[in-house]
Amino acid sequence: MTTVHPRALDYADSKLEGPIPDESELTAGTRIEPGKSYGFFTDTTLCIGCKACEVACKEWNALPADNLGLTGMSYDNTGGLGANTWRHVAFIEKISEGGERATEMAPFQSNWLMMSDVCKHCGNAPCLEACPTGAIFRTEFDTVVVQQDICNGCGYCVPACPFSVVELSLVDGKAHKCTLCYDRMKGGLEPACAKACPTDSIQFGELSDLHERAERRVDQLHAQGATNAYLYGTPDGPGATGGLERLHAFFLLTDAPEVYNLPEAPSRPANRVAPSLASGLATIAGLGLAAAALLALSGRNGR
Repeated sequence: MTTVHPRALDYADSKLEGPIPDESELTAGTRIEPGKSYGFFTDTTLCIGCKACEVACKEWNALPADNLGLTGMSYDNTGGLGANTWRHVAFIEKISEGGERATEMAPFQSNWLMMSDVCKHCGNAPCLEACPTGAIFRTEFDTVVVQQDICNGCGYCVPACPFSVVELSLVDGKAHKCTLCYDRMKGGLEPACAKACPTDSIQFGELSDLHERAERRVDQLHAQGATNAYLYGTPDGPGATGGLERLHAFFLLTDAPEVYNLPEAPSRPANRVAPSLASGLATIAGLGLAAAALLALSGRNGR
């Protein structure tokens, strides 16, 4: 049963004189305060593929429309996250073995999987580590944002992201991605995508509260027969591997991560710097020893 916050009675009129203070407390059940960690919990079993989140994101952030035609690959026309698409709803049709159309239905979502993808705002963000100018920073809400006025378009953040989220715009040459509605959060507003979601597939709040809510949802699904439901991106779980610690935008999935175009075990590129440096130094040392040995051998032969 949906509960209404007591403060909602203070704004019962259809016409308001101005913005509602701490509106997120009414719409998302959480008050936004600096110093706390916020994020998204996306329950894919509730997603109906309406794309309201995509539209809300584009409208609030003034992002241009993407491919208006059909790709021939899916009912989804945007195809993936990019510089102009910060929310992307994936349509994944389940095909039976042998490539035939499935004739038996799963407990949830018939034979379609739908997921609203977004920047993960990693707890240990590789894009932030790779940025040489400080254009990417961690906000007072523990989210990760790109400042286009500081970005020099070097593109180091693009390969650093293990989820292929960040993209350089062809218009301004700068890196762009979801900001978790940083400007709205500073004004006490729930992010546009979560507020627009009609089924609460996208839920916004403090991470600690979202983790508890997600665990209860998994238990509920298991009790209803959907024993394949699990969380992707929570601490010490799938998706929060390789030094990422946790994803501030995490998901409830019912199939393997790769089915949703998510990596099975993402990792920080920084984890590979020391081994790569060591192997490079070892190679140089080996070549130096080989060269010294050859010089010594040639010296003996010349006597």
